[in-house]
Amino acid sequence: MSTDDADRPLTRAELRARRAAEEEAAAPSGEPAGSTAPEAPELPASLEPVPAASVTPDDAPVIDPRDLPASPAPAPEPAPEVPPVPVPPAPVDVSAGPGPRRSASGAADGARSDPRLVPPAWEPHPTPEPIRTRRRFPLILGAVLGILVLVVAGFGVITLLQGPRISSVKVDAQAAIDASGTRMIITASQALAKVEPSQVSVSPATPFTVDTSGRNLGVRFTVPLDDDTNYTVTVKDVTGTDKQRRSTLQATFQTPKSSMFLLQRNADGDDTIFHTDLGGKNAVPIVQHEKIDDFRATADHLVVATEKDGVSALLVMDREGKNERTLKLPGPGFLSSLQVSERGNLVGYTFTDKGVSATSGRASVLVTQSLTGDGDPQIVSLAGKQPSVGQWAFVPDSSSALFIDFTGALYVEDRTDAKAKPTALGAAQTIEGITRGTYTAIVSRGPDLIELNLADGSEKPLAASTPDFGVPGTIAPFPGGTLRQVATRDATGLPTGQIVTRVADDGKAVKLFSVTGSDAIMQACPSPSGQYSAIVVAPKLVNNPYDQSLLPLPTTMQTHILDTKSGKELVVLAGFDPSWCAQAPHR
Repeated sequence: MSTDDADRPLTRAELRARRAAEEEAAAPSGEPAGSTAPEAPELPASLEPVPAASVTPDDAPVIDPRDLPASPAPAPEPAPEVPPVPVPPAPVDVSAGPGPRRSASGAADGARSDPRLVPPAWEPHPTPEPIRTRRRFPLILGAVLGILVLVVAGFGVITLLQGPRISSVKVDAQAAIDASGTRMIITASQALAKVEPSQVSVSPATPFTVDTSGRNLGVRFTVPLDDDTNYTVTVKDVTGTDKQRRSTLQATFQTPKSSMFLLQRNADGDDTIFHTDLGGKNAVPIVQHEKIDDFRATADHLVVATEKDGVSALLVMDREGKNERTLKLPGPGFLSSLQVSERGNLVGYTFTDKGVSATSGRASVLVTQSLTGDGDPQIVSLAGKQPSVGQWAFVPDSSSALFIDFTGALYVEDRTDAKAKPTALGAAQTIEGITRGTYTAIVSRGPDLIELNLADGSEKPLAASTPDFGVPGTIAPFPGGTLRQVATRDATGLPTGQIVTRVADDGKAVKLFSVTGSDAIMQACPSPSGQYSAIVVAPKLVNNPYDQSLLPLPTTMQTHILDTKSGKELVVLAGFDPSWCAQAPHR
């Protein structure tokens, strides 16, 4: 054998031939070669031989026995030389994968000399993980759905056992401080039995009404609320429609801080309407025009009376001064006593034709029209005639107008009902004011001041103030009392100044504000809830000339803001005609 052959791996056939020759040379004489070979071990029952036709044994690499430890053998005896006998290739078992090859008899090559060559035991292939995951998913989904059903059912049972609970609360806190009639809607977890007013309390105390519909409980505040205040509504002994289980519902909300609009006239430039807080440091100009006579504000609109070409013009816009449009007037002329109805979405004013005379034209007729601009202006008529109106006012929380004609007759009429007719309420000289939420007007009849119920026509004397500060010149009602403006006089009866008093419903009065000398109080208006008071003053009236507006007023005007309860002055603002007032100053 050459050197190249020694380095070359032997084929299985060559290896078997060499091993047979070595065994024959080592065997004692007379014994056939291979007679002492051990019996081949049996294959496991689960393994079956693979047909030899599928394997080429001559090409498979094998382990050279010379690399393995030699087995002890008896001393060789001389024997005749026998030529090598070719050994046919045997089938190879490959069913166990990589490892030692097996002979036809089932014995592993080299197994007798190295136990490491024993093939490993057969194990089944594991089931793929995704299959187990897919099989578990329906079980997991079913378990989750079952738990959810149990939780929902549990909460349902708890709800039924515990009685009604609050699901949601809705209230417009801004509207609540601007106007009366704001509703707080409490939605419960189940339909409610009727709730009586005696079951409901509001803190701080304020008048209200109650209504129940299905799951909703409505609490309507009949007067405006104070600003920057935490209100709590408590409803006791609430039951569902089965009237079995009782519970207490409680809801709280915070009102925002107050603000107002003010008018400033400028003899050397445009007049301006400002929006400001009660501190006066955050005033923002909203509307600017060459001449602004008057304005009024609602929750959604600003209505501004201006002058154009020597006659009045009426503008309406949003509260930011945008989306301006012009409202149609009954004709060329002049308007005054501008007012708005929040509930009726109406604007009203008295109108006089340009060039009116004793024999022609309309003078001080009362006109109302929609703030949307839809339809024509509607003039109040009595017995087919359009009377001149001396004084008028919208009734708060309604679309009705209360007015006095030039004959001194007092009427009330719903201005949104086309079929409504004016209702006569007797005689009156002045309309001092109308209390919010009660439909009660304060009017003067001769020397007497009376409270007139506009709903049923009943009346009673207005409570006199204690102490008596004198006969009021103007009266401005607010929830729980009135602001009364009184002229002070000396012992001889000559005027010495003016005061504003706060008078409670029972007549108890305190002095709130005063001026002396040439200063003049032009107007006193409470905030919607009466929490604050705005008092308009013309300082040094002798040296404070009137302007040239269609509604002439002193050139310099100031608005004092006070806490109505304590009388403490909070701020003084430049301007007049605060939006808290129902109408502009009369003088």
